[in-house]
Amino acid sequence: MRRIILITTGGTIEKTYDEFTGDLANRGSIVRRMLGKLRLQNSRVEVREVMSKDSLELTDHDRERIVEAVQEALESCDAVVVLHGTDTLCDTGEQLARDLPELSAPVILTGAMRPFEMRQSDALQNLTEALFAAAVMEPGVYCVAHSQGLRFPGVIKDRTRGTFTRA
Repeated sequence: MRRIILITTGGTIEKTYDEFTGDLANRGSIVRRMLGKLRLQNSRVEVREVMSKDSLELTDHDRERIVEAVQEALESCDAVVVLHGTDTLCDTGEQLARDLPELSAPVILTGAMRPFEMRQSDALQNLTEALFAAAVMEPGVYCVAHSQGLRFPGVIKDRTRGTFTRA
């Protein structure tokens, strides 16, 4: 049984719609709802909620908290998946690759361009791909989304295509 620790930080992937205010915002993790839609027979996924923020609001201190959470998780699992907003996912990936150069397991960052609750969302696809990547990738820090896995450093968000690519 593969043990994966899934760290949530917020981002579009977990935004929810408030029908009373018309607001789309991070109000807490919804990843357990997403995981409930998946068949995970050979993996045990432990969710750790670190924060629930739009990635544009992340501070240097928040990124340090994410690095610390990943470092702590790596002590007791086979892989780490980090749910993150796509706008600054690459900044966090670069910091993880820089601050944790000698990894013993894969660290996978993923997010979504459209929230899980919206039609034509890429959230469940990207979460599924990240969990799969956690089982097959070599130790290192990766961005996994839209049927690709890119190793840090050197990953950027391609805003024109709505995905990630190499710098």
